[in-house]
Amino acid sequence: MKAAFLAMVTGMLGLGVGLGLANTAQAETGRSLIGVGRIFDNDFLGDGHDRWRSGSYTLSAITGPDWDGQLPASFGQLIEYRLSAEIITPGNLTTPPTTDRRYAGILTFGMHTHWSMGRTEASAGIDLNATGPQTGIGHFQSSAHRAVGDTPPSTRVLDDQIGNAIYPTFVGEVGRSYDLGNAMSFRPFVGAEAGLETLVRVGGDLTIGQFGRGDMLVRDAVTGQRYRAVRMNRTPGLSLVVGADVAHVASSHLLPSDGPAPLDPTRTRVRLGLHWQGERMAAFYGLTYLSREFKTQPEHQLVGSLHISLKF
Repeated sequence: MKAAFLAMVTGMLGLGVGLGLANTAQAETGRSLIGVGRIFDNDFLGDGHDRWRSGSYTLSAITGPDWDGQLPASFGQLIEYRLSAEIITPGNLTTPPTTDRRYAGILTFGMHTHWSMGRTEASAGIDLNATGPQTGIGHFQSSAHRAVGDTPPSTRVLDDQIGNAIYPTFVGEVGRSYDLGNAMSFRPFVGAEAGLETLVRVGGDLTIGQFGRGDMLVRDAVTGQRYRAVRMNRTPGLSLVVGADVAHVASSHLLPSDGPAPLDPTRTRVRLGLHWQGERMAAFYGLTYLSREFKTQPEHQLVGSLHISLKF
């Protein structure tokens, strides 16, 4: 594996160990590890294919004061450390058409802060996105596909992947939740990114049920699904979440202007999900429609999202 991939893996392990060891010291200053959230996305869990936004895994570790069901009013008081890995592929892993997008492996480490301004919720942070063969993601996918008897990415596809680089990326969002009664809430939001991809986005999420009430939710970068990073509400039952957003994309290093797949400046995501909360276990499955990201993309795709948590 490449040095950058090893460094990223070492950083992930170091982060986990460091957060654990830091709990005692942070407690003295009113800060500790208060929650961990994760979400897994995969095209196969949606429309059954393995293409384009093929798969990703995101882990969020939250540090801050004891959680009381509300975001703090101070910027920087609550910090999210975010780690993710993503695989983006052409529609065919061996002999893609010349008009398809290039393969991309992305490793991301980010630091974000979440706070409230009255009833408005805000988040802002910086992600460092590593791309190219240095991430080792192409090697990982090839090994994983061979292990299960599936077709790995061809040498041609991997040789033509998005090259080695690190892109600092600003990510921000503001939103506000409205209680509609009868265990229903609606949260419109506006978001922006500048770096690996530069875009502005507007949308909203409707929740029917107890999911997220008193919890801290963060947004998945690929699908827009919101997942729990700090759990407080363990009321048993089912909740339905429905959301949508539209983005104007100004530029993308994943779809370079001199590449074979011209950027489509408008992206739409429509998502729904079902969250089940039991006494000691919770599970979430979501399905997200992703519109075409480049003009020669022959069709949209459906991506599935999964999260399971256990309390011991």
